[in-house]
Amino acid sequence: MLLYLAIFLGSLTLLIFASKYFTEAAERIGLSLKLSPFMVGVVIVAVGTSLPELISGIIASVDGHSEIVIGNVLGANISNIFLILGVTTVVAKRSIQLGKEYIFIDLHFMLGAAAFLILFLLDGQVTLQEGIILIAGFLVYQFYLVSSEKPEDMPTLNDEKTVSKLKSLDWKDIVIVLISALGIFVGAKYTVQSVVDMANAWNVDQGLISLTVLSLGTTLPELAVSVSAARAGNPEIAVGNILGSSIFNSFMVTGVCSIIKPIDMDMSLTQTSMIFLGVAAVFFYLLSQDKKVSRWEGMLFLLFYVVFILKISGIG
Repeated sequence: MLLYLAIFLGSLTLLIFASKYFTEAAERIGLSLKLSPFMVGVVIVAVGTSLPELISGIIASVDGHSEIVIGNVLGANISNIFLILGVTTVVAKRSIQLGKEYIFIDLHFMLGAAAFLILFLLDGQVTLQEGIILIAGFLVYQFYLVSSEKPEDMPTLNDEKTVSKLKSLDWKDIVIVLISALGIFVGAKYTVQSVVDMANAWNVDQGLISLTVLSLGTTLPELAVSVSAARAGNPEIAVGNILGSSIFNSFMVTGVCSIIKPIDMDMSLTQTSMIFLGVAAVFFYLLSQDKKVSRWEGMLFLLFYVVFILKISGIG
């Protein structure tokens, strides 16, 4: 049993760090090719930090473990809102201001994405046709991003000194992208396999491990980016990253995986998570109506996350 846990922790660490290096190198490539900071932030950073969920989901679907896919998506989205947003507001130097129009539109997309996901999960599965609808929803979101005016100070995984020195494409970054892409695949493959092995060895549901340990691990990149932005005095950027990641998980990860193979799940386990996701999305939306999220509200988010873990694990 300890061997399976060690493999899980090692492969998850490889997956996270490979995603980090992939995203950093891809970001440098994008900036050296004169892409705008906004496009780099939306296309590379936002998607790059969600690579662990996407690649592990694809591998789980191919291997026929759809409960891992949906457990990871639900758990990651709940972690994004309750855990990461909670931590971000606590470490931020000031209350997070949500007065900018783009944050509210992203908030509406997040709420809509959560609604679509919950509706499609009510019958215990996500079909091919529903997967196509989810991907279409993500394309609509991308079209909105490209066509709207956004700030240029998007989140970055590279320090300002490194970014300022980017004058031309460096072949080393291409090598890093290729090697880290291989690391992402290997890390995701063994992460998924170790989840299956641990579930069988400990006689627990694969979905439970995915909802808790796996989802927490795969959201670490979002946590790192959000905390970094908040401590740098840009908590609004952190919120944008959290919202974008949640939208990507609901629309793209679930959509792509259901196209590979229709997703089936244990409703006894999923139902509680669906309720918490709905509460998280609506609660965040209601709290944001005064166009700010305070440190005290962030602590309330963290308390909700603790309750979620206790409930889903059967302790509470």
